[in-house]
Amino acid sequence: MADSPVLVITALGDLTADLVLRELYGRGVPAVRLDPAIDFAGPARMSARIAEGPFTGDLTTATRRLGLSAVRSVYWRRPTPYGDPGQAETPGRRFGIEQSRTGYTGMLTALPGALHVNHPIRNRAADYKPVQLTTAVRLGLAVPDTLITNVPEDARTFVAEHGSAIYKPVHGVHLAGEDGRSRTIWVDSVTAVELDESIVACPHLFQACVPKIADIRLAAVGDRVFATRIDTDGDHLDWRQDQRLIACSQMPVPRGIREAVRSYLHAFGLTFGAFDFALDSDSRWWFLECNPNGQWAFVNEPTTRAIASALADTLQKGAPYDH
Repeated sequence: MADSPVLVITALGDLTADLVLRELYGRGVPAVRLDPAIDFAGPARMSARIAEGPFTGDLTTATRRLGLSAVRSVYWRRPTPYGDPGQAETPGRRFGIEQSRTGYTGMLTALPGALHVNHPIRNRAADYKPVQLTTAVRLGLAVPDTLITNVPEDARTFVAEHGSAIYKPVHGVHLAGEDGRSRTIWVDSVTAVELDESIVACPHLFQACVPKIADIRLAAVGDRVFATRIDTDGDHLDWRQDQRLIACSQMPVPRGIREAVRSYLHAFGLTFGAFDFALDSDSRWWFLECNPNGQWAFVNEPTTRAIASALADTLQKGAPYDH
């Protein structure tokens, strides 16, 4: 086990993964970084054989060669997407991209006995906001009144009923602007008179506005939870819009929240989750969403170190988390 490597699937420049890799290296745990869309287009090679016996195969990178059956754990972070948007997409190129996406990922998700933090299939299943919200309600978490609709009249009625409401995308998306720069649609307040017939084009998510005094980012690693209070300088609904305006500080986690978060991870078969809550003046935590592969390296340094250590503990142990 001492020589069994941890495989870290991510792109270069991922500061979050760098923190975990540094922790693993400091413990003498062998770790191999792999960015499939980039590395397999270069020197990396992988073969796997599936028969009556155990799954076997080899992975060779520019610097390492390892047996796939020896991998103790896989840290799935943020690898480069397959395909180059700057190149014309011919049928042959589309075929190659899809075979790469499903083939390489398929082999890496089938590693025998390896812990995945988190398994990509589980990440995908846990990424839908409607199921996040219904699961949170079932587990007893406070959830703002929410409407997901493409019916303009229903949207106007909901917003008018609450007086103060917000809009957010059903799924986060980055859009290319005319200048080529990526754009994000942030959480924003909305009034009934702003809503027109264009709502029919796709589902829209509206929520009653929580009178929050701060935001909370909670990182959960198995049974361990690390909460950060986020205070914003000024009146900004979405603290992610300008992180130069935020201040982060550690805060305790109420027992009820801790138990609900643990149950939430179990419900989706996750080992890690980044939870967002809104905190009101009555100290009530309102569940907003959970990103199963969310960021945490931006919070205060003691919490960042603690999360990196907890993830390294989990990856080093390698035994599947008991769901």
